[in-house]
Amino acid sequence: MKKILWVLLLCSACGKKGGGSDPGTPPAIKSLLSITDVQQAKDKSATTTFLFTVNVDNVSSQEIKVDYTTVDGTANSVDYTQKSGTLVIPANQHNAGIEISVKGNSVCDVQKVFYVQLSNPVNARISGTGKGTGTITCDGTDLTVDGAGYVAPTSYPGLALKWSDEFSDSVLNSNTWNYETGGSGWGNNELEYYTNSPNNSYIAKGGYLVIEAKQETIGSNNYTSARLQTKGKQEFQYGRMDVRAKLPKGQGLWPAIWMLGSNISTTPWPASGEIDIMELLGNQPNKMYGTMHWGNVGQGSSQLGGSYSLPGEDFSQKFHVFSIVWDSSKIEWYVDNNKFFTGNKSAVNGNYPFDQPFFFILNVAVGGAWPGSPDATTVFPQRMIVDYIRVFQ
Repeated sequence: MKKILWVLLLCSACGKKGGGSDPGTPPAIKSLLSITDVQQAKDKSATTTFLFTVNVDNVSSQEIKVDYTTVDGTANSVDYTQKSGTLVIPANQHNAGIEISVKGNSVCDVQKVFYVQLSNPVNARISGTGKGTGTITCDGTDLTVDGAGYVAPTSYPGLALKWSDEFSDSVLNSNTWNYETGGSGWGNNELEYYTNSPNNSYIAKGGYLVIEAKQETIGSNNYTSARLQTKGKQEFQYGRMDVRAKLPKGQGLWPAIWMLGSNISTTPWPASGEIDIMELLGNQPNKMYGTMHWGNVGQGSSQLGGSYSLPGEDFSQKFHVFSIVWDSSKIEWYVDNNKFFTGNKSAVNGNYPFDQPFFFILNVAVGGAWPGSPDATTVFPQRMIVDYIRVFQ
């Protein structure tokens, strides 16, 4: 009996010769699945397809299957067609797609999100949460704007309305405005690419100009925005300039309402002069700056300026009116008709450029030496909304 048992033990050991694994153990699963995010503008009148790509980081010699289902975020069944199923990725294939239909309708005052969740993989593992985010953006023309806030007088003693743009047409007036485009950093290490696309500047219902900064890539720039100016079309020397606007906020945002000397093509900045009616750093959304810049060609600029802070709120919540009152001896800055700074001609040393016509510029920069870059707290898109610009002389 002992001899038989010894033989059985020897035979059992033969099956494990060389330390090999049990042939019944399945091979380790090496393929990892990840799903892309999708950000896309929807068509208001037709269905838009959002294609979520499921990627395989190590292709498998076996067919891969994974379940998926949509999950509501701020978007729901009004905005997209909810869907679930099983995605099959054939052997030796790097990816496959999940198509989700976003409905065509005009219900899109702000961007909305939904999710595609992966689960129950076969012959693969899921990387991270396995959740893809679908962000539905709008073309903006159906944006509903809350017009609450300070409203400036329509007249001032001793002044007449010289020019205004109330943005009451359906498109930007090309007889007034020029687009500046490109992504060269604009002398400030900015990160945006300025476009002439209606995705970045448009007239919203109710008569509001919207300049919209987005997180999207053009060339080496990971953000887009718009920069509009009136050079050669609307230029002014002296007067009161009122601009009613609601401002964006967030780390790395830099909205500006400003003016440059009309001779800048022949007399480069800073000798041409610069008047910043309003600048704001998005990480300090309750504080704006007004500044005058001057200097000699090819040299650094000198400046004078001040700031104005809102108590208990910020400039993104309501409309405010940003103004300068400019004459031959000084420039005064106002917010909602509250004066906060005066730059006198007598305080400007050297070249004084503020006795010539200037043109308007409206833009929202992203990043740059002054505001710094966006971070994880920055929400896109962000908008500067302008109700009107008025010049009294």
